[in-house]
Amino acid sequence: MGGAMTRQNEQTAPGIGRLEHACQTGRHSHAERGLDLYETPESAVEALLHAEALPLTVWEPACGRGAIVRMLRARGHTVVTSDITDYGFPLDLVADFLTTVLPPKGCGAIVANPPYQIATEFTRHALDLAPCVYLLLRLASLESIPRTEILERRDLARVHVFRRRLHMMHRDGRIGPRASSAIPFAWFCWNRDHRGPTVVDRIGGVAS
Repeated sequence: MGGAMTRQNEQTAPGIGRLEHACQTGRHSHAERGLDLYETPESAVEALLHAEALPLTVWEPACGRGAIVRMLRARGHTVVTSDITDYGFPLDLVADFLTTVLPPKGCGAIVANPPYQIATEFTRHALDLAPCVYLLLRLASLESIPRTEILERRDLARVHVFRRRLHMMHRDGRIGPRASSAIPFAWFCWNRDHRGPTVVDRIGGVAS
């Protein structure tokens, strides 16, 4: 699962060649994401698309089984896909996001539901790579002193809090009924052109 491992689609996404050469090997500071994969509910992505005008070309670097990607492509977005391991969804690149040093060419934003265990590090790295970043995070991510930089000094524009709890995002491979989550989530949206205070609002979105 090193940064040099690649598997391209027949139709390669824009700038993926640049992304391949921008990945470094020999660094794995966290467990393989197979230990921390939770698929994003469709309703969460629908809510983001209603609340935000995303750039045409985006990068999903924690692709998993493609839950976010399928929704974005259905709305006409070009999505570059990558993940630390191959879960069976077609990827442009298999690589550890935290070792990637350049984004795909033409990528206007990163959109992802990052692994919880590395969410803060993932966020910080995403902000270094893309002008706009949209991450589905626990609402509690607004707390804590260690997150002060990314929350107060890195152009956090909006936090969209769900009016109703999303369905439980069960760990990958779990079989059983879906229930409402006890954990509140929100879309955190950073934009380098943002000026002024962070706007916190409420959006619709509960899985059916």
